[in-house]
Amino acid sequence: MELILRQDVENLGFKDDVVTVKNGYGRNFLIPTGQAVLATTSAKKVLAENLKQRAYKEAKLIEDANKIAEVIKGYEIKIASKTGSGDKLFGSVNNIDLAAALAKEGTEVDKKFIKVVGGSVKRLGKYDASVRLHREVVADITFEVVAE
Repeated sequence: MELILRQDVENLGFKDDVVTVKNGYGRNFLIPTGQAVLATTSAKKVLAENLKQRAYKEAKLIEDANKIAEVIKGYEIKIASKTGSGDKLFGSVNNIDLAAALAKEGTEVDKKFIKVVGGSVKRLGKYDASVRLHREVVADITFEVVAE
């Protein structure tokens, strides 16, 4: 079943992508929740026209995202956390904490666009994360978890 996505869907595609999914997934989940519509010939023509009109706007968005990526890469992010014996943390540090640290530095990034490499962090040290600012712009950053 061919569908046109109306919004970003994790592990499937981005908004306005034409994707092929199994019939049940499309009919029972994507279409009823409003995340996709059937990719008929007329819907594809409308999509092509919309993409053509949006192409120049997209270039500006990518340029802005690249500027933000350069700013984010320049940050030295340190997240303070309570520790137990040794270098083990009480709890963990994840994308929510990293989004808060970026907001404190002055750049608002939604937590769902941040992926910490290896999931949540449970020990002190330096770690990597990727921040998706646009579908084509991903900034890789390094942050450090320090004892409080």
